[in-house]
Amino acid sequence: MPPEFIKPFEEKFGAKIVEGYGLTEASPCCSFNMLDRPQKPGSIGKAIPGAEIKIVDEEGKELPRGRIGELIVRGDNVMPGYYKNDTATATVIKNGWLHTGDLGRMDEDDYVFLTGLKKRMIITSGFNVYPKEIEDILSMHPAVREVEVVGKKDLMRGEIVLARIVLKENAAVEEKEILRYCRIYLSSYKVPREVEFVEKI
Repeated sequence: MPPEFIKPFEEKFGAKIVEGYGLTEASPCCSFNMLDRPQKPGSIGKAIPGAEIKIVDEEGKELPRGRIGELIVRGDNVMPGYYKNDTATATVIKNGWLHTGDLGRMDEDDYVFLTGLKKRMIITSGFNVYPKEIEDILSMHPAVREVEVVGKKDLMRGEIVLARIVLKENAAVEEKEILRYCRIYLSSYKVPREVEFVEKI
């Protein structure tokens, strides 16, 4: 749930939203926000009892708090493996930890925040760029209806950041304005090198 939607929803419907996280390989969930704990908008909460969560780098080494890496899970809720498929199992379960393929970070209070998908990571000039972060920023621009951020092959940088944007009806905005907007909220290497205005994504 986009954090900016939570408060208006709660005010309109008089219901409390609590977010959690799970996947088929670790049912029914891995983390959750509890009503008796402080809420952190945008967080999927803390690991549920009986489960452990870590954020790790490409080598499987646990990262410091606040750093983005792959979310891995261990616990009684994790599957033993894929049915009759040891090869597929070995790609996701390593040393008892399920490698989810989801990217996230953990704060000092053990709250987890998802940031994107590992397979969607863009490597540009040696920097790791996560499309979801850029998409979240661009989706808040008043002229943008939909956005998709992808990597585009580039001889010099390996990949460059390309943003495809569907504008809202009757909205008019130029590429330079989009880039200026991105520079306010993003590090320079995360700012798209190219912007394409498209009719649909």
